[in-house]
Amino acid sequence: MVFSTPIFMFYFLALTLAVYYVVPRKLRNPVLLCASLFFYWWGERVFVAIMFLSTAIDYTHGLLVERCKAKGNDKGARRAVASSVIFNLALLCFFKYWDFIAGSLQAAGLTFMPVLNIHLPIGISFYTFQTMSYTIDVYRGDARAQRSILNFGTFVTLFPQLIAGPIIKYKDLGDQIDARTCSTERFASGVQLLMVGLGKKLLLANNVGMLWDSYKAMAPAELTVAGAWLGVLAFTFQIYFDFSGYSDMAVGLGRMLGFEFLPNFNYPYISKSITEFWRRWHISLSTWFREYLYIPLGGNRRSKPRWMFNLLVVWAATGIWHGASWNFLLWGLYFFALLMAEKFFLLRLLERAPALVRHLYTLFFVMVSWAIFDLRDFSQLGAYLKVMFGLSGAALLDLTFFYHVTSYLPILFVSALASTPLGRAAYRRLGTRAQQVLCTLLIAGGLLVCTAYLVDGTYNPFLYSNF
Repeated sequence: MVFSTPIFMFYFLALTLAVYYVVPRKLRNPVLLCASLFFYWWGERVFVAIMFLSTAIDYTHGLLVERCKAKGNDKGARRAVASSVIFNLALLCFFKYWDFIAGSLQAAGLTFMPVLNIHLPIGISFYTFQTMSYTIDVYRGDARAQRSILNFGTFVTLFPQLIAGPIIKYKDLGDQIDARTCSTERFASGVQLLMVGLGKKLLLANNVGMLWDSYKAMAPAELTVAGAWLGVLAFTFQIYFDFSGYSDMAVGLGRMLGFEFLPNFNYPYISKSITEFWRRWHISLSTWFREYLYIPLGGNRRSKPRWMFNLLVVWAATGIWHGASWNFLLWGLYFFALLMAEKFFLLRLLERAPALVRHLYTLFFVMVSWAIFDLRDFSQLGAYLKVMFGLSGAALLDLTFFYHVTSYLPILFVSALASTPLGRAAYRRLGTRAQQVLCTLLIAGGLLVCTAYLVDGTYNPFLYSNF
């Protein structure tokens, strides 16, 4: 079940909210746990057992870590943390990477690992990272071990962010799991964010995504230089509005239930360097890798070669986290190379350049990265990049390009505008009364239009639910 479907919006969510606010406060977590498990079961059926197993293992490990710490047994606590981490990584690697590794080995002539055609459980990349960080936070003293398995299960299965994030760390949510404030103002704010995210997903991401699908399906001989760039531009908008839209909906749904999640995006396409881009894009993932991988490896407190190695490991992990395919590893290493170049000399050069040049530089390399990200077949990727850079002898443009530009110009213009904070800044300049009236009209109009798209439902992928 995904957010952008009628069954979620008008049945599951409505019923869940009704029961959640009718029952006494002490029963809200059990209601939320049951609703979240049903939400996951709807899409995964038998694989909900994996979530039960993950919850039970990390719940007991958290208690074990705290008990060892209380007795001064730091070695035992470390072993408990290591056991939790190994279990979570083994779970993730088996379901997500076994067939990838086996297929790669077989392509090299090594057949000792069979391809099992394993189904990838939805959201496993997100909830394993959340449960893995829990025991680490307990060991570090950043969070208390959760005594109630129902409350811990609520944290693990929380449906607003279960299948596509943002990645929630227990230390940021533990107190809210135990007790939270539900208010009319917070609920109304959540509804606004939910509608913003739904609009991003249905009105922008889905529509502009069809343009990228058209170009991605073309044979290299049919592509033109301008067309190839137009296709990548479309995907640049699609992946941003798809994922940031889901994140906005998750944060909004969380507020409707009394939770406050940290934001996951901060207008990444206004960045003026790749370094800044990664401070604004998928914030929950980059902070997770910084806190639980980069810093434990030594961060930048080691020698320069070791620091570079630490960054290499982080960016290789960031790439392969997105999917079991070589293009994702290449994508991560691509950003590693760019960030190394910026840290050693590019940032100093960029500081002297005009803001527009820095902005265009960032967009150029980000757009190239999205071609690497979405074209998993290396032969297709190589052919597409050759066309983009004019190395294939393809024409500069053709009538198909002009047709697509004229057909998609409005949605591309709105997408470009919505990628900046200009709309928010203009809204904040309005008076309180004008904001209230405009907000009401936008929510009502947005709900009407989005409902029409929900009912149609002919093109509605969620990109990050695949990761």
